[in-house]
Amino acid sequence: MKENFAEVRKSITIEAPIEKVWTYVATAEGIGAWFMPNDMEAIEGKEFILQAGPWGNSACKVIEVTPPNRLSFEWGEDWLITFELEAKDGRTELTLIHGGWDEEKQTEFGQSHTEVRDRMSGGWDGLVAKLKDVVEG
Repeated sequence: MKENFAEVRKSITIEAPIEKVWTYVATAEGIGAWFMPNDMEAIEGKEFILQAGPWGNSACKVIEVTPPNRLSFEWGEDWLITFELEAKDGRTELTLIHGGWDEEKQTEFGQSHTEVRDRMSGGWDGLVAKLKDVVEG
């Protein structure tokens, strides 16, 4: 893979304890408050659906659950989303990692990973900011 196909990584400090932030990345209600409607349960191996608006429903599967520090799920056919949380003096350092990019592949919607990656990277900027606002609000 070329260097520009590294994982998308977004880090932010949230003014809230890690347990509170965890509920926004490890529950259907929490994820729905800042990302997309879904029926996720933080159980390894559990399949769920992200309702991706105009792109339809995306099949997902929980891969790793290590409360309150790490949750990973497969998104669609290609991607892996990971939330890493670290407690820091009453605040939480959250890193979102979006992996699975391959310049040779297309998404199940027929768009090249090259085309989608930059758009999604920018989209994650807004989403992690929304997550911070929702949790701190």
